[in-house]
Amino acid sequence: MSSFEHATEFFHACESLKGWQGCQQYVADGASFVAQSEPIADITSVEDYCEWMAGLGNGPLAGCSYDLHASAWNEANQTAMFFATFNGKHTGEGGPVAATGKETLSHYVYVLKMDDSGKVAQMTKVWNAPWALAELGWA
Repeated sequence: MSSFEHATEFFHACESLKGWQGCQQYVADGASFVAQSEPIADITSVEDYCEWMAGLGNGPLAGCSYDLHASAWNEANQTAMFFATFNGKHTGEGGPVAATGKETLSHYVYVLKMDDSGKVAQMTKVWNAPWALAELGWA
């Protein structure tokens, strides 16, 4: 399987709320995570991000989904990019406030730097969290 295929499998596993258990086979040991976006700015590992996504989607935003719009592969940099929209409605337990019944359609991008073995070595998420949080009634 190519690095881009591994990146694509990782993207779908993470967005399908498989958590670390379902994502770890695609990720290098110690893979780092970065985002300039609250509430995930303090997450520093891909493992922790996968668990955060699973908790969000199996808790306050149960039943959430995503639509993948485009993906790209840069061979020279061994980097994959995925542009998608997250669809979630706050009807489940948890979250910063009681269930609001409000929903968000929030655009985001994953940038995945792959290592020589074809696994995710570094992940960046580009996301306008204030937009999503406001739509959900959380901000």
